[in-house]
Amino acid sequence: MATTLTTGRPWRVILAFSVPLLIGNIVQQLYQFVDAIVVGRQLGVDSLAAVGATGSLIFLLIGFAWGLSSGFAIPTAQAYGAGDARGVRRSVATGTLLTGVTSLLLTVAGPLIAEPCLVLLQTPPELLAEATVFTQVTFIGGSTIMFFNYLAAIIRAIGDSRTPLVFLTVSCALNVLLVIVMVGPLAWGVAGAALATVVAQAVSVLLCLLYVWRRLPVLHVQRADWRVDRDEVGEHLRLGLPMGFQASIIAIGTLIVQVALNTLGAEAVAAYTTASRVDSIAVAFLSSLGLAASMYTAQNLGARRPDRIRRGVIQATWMALGASVVLGALLVAFGVPMVRLFIGDGADAVVESAHLMLIVNGVSYWALGVLFVLRGALQGLGHTLIPTLTGIVELVMRVAAAVVLGGVLGFAGVALSNPLAWLGAAALLVPAYLRAHRDLAALPVDPVEPTLTTPIPVVGPTDGSMVVDAVYTAPLPVVTPRLSRIRMPGRLKGR
Repeated sequence: MATTLTTGRPWRVILAFSVPLLIGNIVQQLYQFVDAIVVGRQLGVDSLAAVGATGSLIFLLIGFAWGLSSGFAIPTAQAYGAGDARGVRRSVATGTLLTGVTSLLLTVAGPLIAEPCLVLLQTPPELLAEATVFTQVTFIGGSTIMFFNYLAAIIRAIGDSRTPLVFLTVSCALNVLLVIVMVGPLAWGVAGAALATVVAQAVSVLLCLLYVWRRLPVLHVQRADWRVDRDEVGEHLRLGLPMGFQASIIAIGTLIVQVALNTLGAEAVAAYTTASRVDSIAVAFLSSLGLAASMYTAQNLGARRPDRIRRGVIQATWMALGASVVLGALLVAFGVPMVRLFIGDGADAVVESAHLMLIVNGVSYWALGVLFVLRGALQGLGHTLIPTLTGIVELVMRVAAAVVLGGVLGFAGVALSNPLAWLGAAALLVPAYLRAHRDLAALPVDPVEPTLTTPIPVVGPTDGSMVVDAVYTAPLPVVTPRLSRIRMPGRLKGR
């Protein structure tokens, strides 16, 4: 269901939009956990390690592609907020073409560079064969992952964060079923585990296309819309490439931290891996707020409501800070039993180190919350330079802490790498957003227009996993089309 983010109390709109994103993050993490159990128990520890050895390389390329496709949806959100139906269609067409080109490059180049890259990453020889097969199958089917992420992004761009959650849940459930069948009875090994993900993602792409065709006429591209021009391609790449580079920068930082951990021994690796699993669940809510802030800002910029952007970002920041305090307190108080869920009895040194990392991260979540919200807001405003620089700062701080402090303080030094990276990025983001905040105050505000009571179809999970169709009436703003772009002060425009 297409939903405007340009009316209603900002904090409620942002929170309602972020909840399905949070659930989707948790669902995806639970799937990955089950997938690891199936591979580990059916194929053995070496196969599980081979799949794990591919994580950084796959994230490096797939993460770049994911960030790229997410950036392509920002012009769609801006056009939708402006009530520019033609702009929405042309943005969808441009993003689709660029996603197709990126998918083709990933599908062709990925399998060719898989083995050389794994060798370069010093993958153990006994794991190399299975790791290469898993990586190649994943890259061959990379277009399904790309297009699902892009379709989910443009559906969210028009204010619907719930439907992508439904399709993601279906995909994850199907993925688990296919992994069990392909790895077990069919005995296709790690190739089956990778193929299960590709097939499940392909099904989710078909579901998204069917949903857009039946329910979202605003996204229906007409023949004339496919004739995109250089400016439109440039604008989408201007927003998409920095988001892709940010994901790649994070992957590079993770890779270097992993190397530093390897020098500290198996217990350090186990502690960091376990703490990261617990930490990722807590971080999911903060990252969801950041994506919600990005879509909210983009729509309201298109609707010429800088006043709502200013209020919404402030309220989202306070929500992130409040959530950070609660999440941090939970990790400090219950970190040990949560780590024990993964490790069980024994290995006290691993549990102690993992809990130390959770404490260090937990007391620093406030910086991560500010980072996610402000970076998302700047991206929604069309800024590219500062968000990209924050990714570079994160990389430098994370690597410096892991290498330098890791050598001096051991595991505690590596554990400090995340908070120092967050603090460094937040220190750059805060003054950048404050400048944008002042510039927004100088923009004209469109008057709030009358509303009509309009029947709206609602599709989504209303009882467990059941999908129920319903119709209700609700006030929707009457948005008049804007044929020209918003004129922004030079300092606010595309920093």
